[in-house]
Amino acid sequence: MKVGLFATCLVDLVRPEIGFSVVKLLERAGCSVHVPSTQTCCGQPGYNSGDAATARSLAIKFLKEFERFDYVVLPSGSCGAMIKGDYLNLFADDPDLKSRFDALAAKTYELTDFLANVVRIETLESNFAGSVTYHDSCGGLRYLGIKSQPRALLAKLPGVRLTEMNQCEQCCGFGGTFALKYGDISSAIVDDKCKNIRASGADAVVLGDLGCMLNIEGRLRRIGDEKTRVLHIAQVLAGDA
Repeated sequence: MKVGLFATCLVDLVRPEIGFSVVKLLERAGCSVHVPSTQTCCGQPGYNSGDAATARSLAIKFLKEFERFDYVVLPSGSCGAMIKGDYLNLFADDPDLKSRFDALAAKTYELTDFLANVVRIETLESNFAGSVTYHDSCGGLRYLGIKSQPRALLAKLPGVRLTEMNQCEQCCGFGGTFALKYGDISSAIVDDKCKNIRASGADAVVLGDLGCMLNIEGRLRRIGDEKTRVLHIAQVLAGDA
């Protein structure tokens, strides 16, 4: 099957190694992976800030780049929520485009959902070992129902011990522009998240959204925690962590 990989802005610009881990996982699952070189942003920052015109323009660009593939896969619940939900709202008044976006949404998957429920991967070539706790990112959990999928995949790694933190479903405080507009509130929220991560006793916190990853890791380091690793689940499943 032909899979179009949407790497996302943050992966592309900040942690490209995560993108390579995603490619590795998809190819091991038997997919033919294609990464359109013209891809940029899904339009979520503009949409969340009220700039619908820019969001619509980026959505149409995305449609042209990705609708030719059998599936679209991305390592981000928040971008997935934009593509599978908000795009449909943006084009509710255009039946022709809305129909095309409906078809695109139906074949767009967050990475762990695709691995667990589409290709139904049984084994993973990863020797990652250690104790981990999992942070449920808001976009993936609340918009896409990503909860059991990453845990089921982690359970396939014999060296991994999952310890659930308290309030694992609580927001990390990032929320895109929320962290900029409401810095004090965002800092208080991520402080609570970091306390729960550290109290779990896990060696690493694993998650599926790079915004959360950067926010949590940044706060852990600022409070002096240089030990707790912060890893995208693609890195763990691919054996790149």
